[in-house]
Amino acid sequence: MAKAFILIETVVGRTKEVDAGLKQIKGVESVDMVTGPYDVIAVVEAETLGEIGDLVTEKIHPIDGISRTVTCLSV
Repeated sequence: MAKAFILIETVVGRTKEVDAGLKQIKGVESVDMVTGPYDVIAVVEAETLGEIGDLVTEKIHPIDGISRTVTCLSV
């Protein structure tokens, strides 16, 4: 099983909407709104690193209100 932490910057005023959208995605194990340079951190899991990449690009990036993501793969 592959695991990654997705650090997410949101558009001002859209953090709660992004949080709710992330929680609806299969493979997203947890979502936390945080303070600091990022607004949300999501933990995702999939069978392979490729599936994590697909999840991020096909399911997470299209969420309205996300301005930028950084993916940190767990080792």
